[in-house]
Amino acid sequence: MFLDHAKISATHSETEPDRIERLNRVYGYAMAMADADGNSDCITKLAKLHDHKGTLMVIWHEAPTEFERIYFLKAWKSKIGDESTHVEHALMLGEPTSEADVVDDTL
Repeated sequence: MFLDHAKISATHSETEPDRIERLNRVYGYAMAMADADGNSDCITKLAKLHDHKGTLMVIWHEAPTEFERIYFLKAWKSKIGDESTHVEHALMLGEPTSEADVVDDTL
């Protein structure tokens, strides 16, 4: 059993708690697609999911494959997600000390 799950956060989550619930559903959807593909590495590469004003930010410990990017695009585009294609991927830079230090969005 994998216990080191990705961190989940959302802009305005204090006043809009449904954003966190939506991210949990998207996480489950994407991980189910990875599992169906026999991809056991995806879950360990994922660091964080963040909903930034309707854009899904997928933060990785390691660069994702094209298939791994598609898992999150499909999940976010679905009825359980935001029904949009606003998904961005980035690599985590070391151990962040603040939100500003979290990503390298050159993916």
